Amino acid sequence: MTDDAPEPPSGLRAMLPDLAPWRASRDFRRLWYAGLISNFGSFLTFVALPVQLKDLTGSAAAVGAIGAVELIPLLVFGLYGGALADAWDKRKLIVWTEAGQGLLSVALLLNALLPHPAVWPLYVVAALSSALVSVQRPALDSLWPRIVAHDHLPAAASLNSFRWTVGGVAGLALAGVVVAYAGLGWAYGADLLTFAVSVVLVVRIAASPASHEAAKPSLKAIAEGARYAWGRKELLGTYAVDLAAMFLAMPLALLPFLADELDAEWSLGLMYASVPLGALLVSLVSGWTARIHRHGRMVVLSAALWGLAIAAAGIMSNVWLVLLFLTVAGGCDMVSGIFRGIMWNQTIPDELRGRLAGIELLSYSVGPTLGQVRSGGFAAWWGVRTSVWSGGVLCAGAVGLLALCLPKLMTYDARTDKHAAQVRDQRAAAQV
Repeated sequence: MTDDAPEPPSGLRAMLPDLAPWRASRDFRRLWYAGLISNFGSFLTFVALPVQLKDLTGSAAAVGAIGAVELIPLLVFGLYGGALADAWDKRKLIVWTEAGQGLLSVALLLNALLPHPAVWPLYVVAALSSALVSVQRPALDSLWPRIVAHDHLPAAASLNSFRWTVGGVAGLALAGVVVAYAGLGWAYGADLLTFAVSVVLVVRIAASPASHEAAKPSLKAIAEGARYAWGRKELLGTYAVDLAAMFLAMPLALLPFLADELDAEWSLGLMYASVPLGALLVSLVSGWTARIHRHGRMVVLSAALWGLAIAAAGIMSNVWLVLLFLTVAGGCDMVSGIFRGIMWNQTIPDELRGRLAGIELLSYSVGPTLGQVRSGGFAAWWGVRTSVWSGGVLCAGAVGLLALCLPKLMTYDARTDKHAAQVRDQRAAAQV
């Protein structure tokens, strides 16, 4: 594999996703398929779990509390999982955590089949799943740059986003139907099957042992990664912007209640699918992202527009307009995610990539997790729709303030950034 990129396409082809990583790397294809299948099942559970809690408790606060029980595992295992990803074989970490997720699906299935399902296993499984994801994601995120050429990383980011959105649209759209008409057991059973298929695919990729420069897992190693991130203000900006956007304007825990308020219970599956649908539409025409070099500005702009779109969805009383603005929000979030991923993958050295991926995990996971608690609490105090629109407005304001406080994020240019140049040189030297 080389880092020599072909001439960029022009015209309509320039808007379509670049398939260069797909053609060049067999491991990329296998990991991509594994993620697509696994995500499909995970989105089924993503809908089934809060719906089951709503049915058992009738409380928005109880549904929002899922985020509270997920928070501590995210904080603990996210950072330590990043250190593990730098020190251990990344493939093994992915395989074992994927298998562990399958076992949790078994627990959800057995509980759902009981004559009177218990509430507490739902919170226990949510916490354990959060821990497994927190270990797996740094390994997964730090593996992509090893199996994809450096100049193909923007295309790989778009293809990975496309994979996530396909699973999200299909899984979330189908989940509402499955839960409503087939039952929770079918959703949890399908999730179990997808984890089994994913494990079979992942074990076939090449081993990915630790870099010889990587530090062993320890608090010192975690602190080293944190110091590096703190010194990179443009990276710090991407973390802060995403954290603010997800904490303040993530309404997914409230969608079952929003559908009820709009007297449109039939729309729940569509509401859940609208955000990934918007992301999917953007990813289908993501070829343009390879021609953008000021990635930080795009992260800020798209995050602010995400907040405004969520605010509009909260204000609307027509369910079709709500679906429209949720779709727009999903497209904006996809743009932000693509450019965050490009900045991370093109500028972080290999020996630190796992630990930085752990910090990245916190930035894009802790936000939604705390956001469920915030949105549930606001809804309990001031109402569901007020919780949604106020969060969107606060998000847009917070993102604008962060842009003013972190000017290096706004001035970042991939063509001139010294860290991007160092990683390019590192990749080139490794292939000599």
